Amino acid sequence: QVQLVESGGGWVQAEDSLRLSCVATGLTFSSYRMGWFRQAPGQEREFVSAINWSGGRLYYADSVKGRFTISRDNAKKTVYLQMSSMKPEDTAIYYCAGTLARGTSYTNQASYDYWGQGTQVTVSA
Repeated sequence: QVQLVESGGGWVQAEDSLRLSCVATGLTFSSYRMGWFRQAPGQEREFVSAINWSGGRLYYADSVKGRFTISRDNAKKTVYLQMSSMKPEDTAIYYCAGTLARGTSYTNQASYDYWGQGTQVTVSA
């Protein structure tokens, strides 16, 4: 049974930092592209960041570029999202997702095979 479990969410103030983690079980983690998405209240879920299987290719939404850093540890079957200089508009539920798909856009949510349950991040002004 595949599971993706996020942790590290919480409440922070603007300009603070937070690191999210997502641990995968039940799959060959090193074969999967991994992504982070978020959904703010009343809005659709959107792409945040993604990383290829080796960690050599990183992708970011324009809204987080320069502030967020994605990384992975295949030995620990974990993907991370380091968030810095946070803004109130970063408030959302953050989801990690994994896909074996190749040749598709990292931002394409439909291409992701597995999703975590999400972790809440709240940034106050």
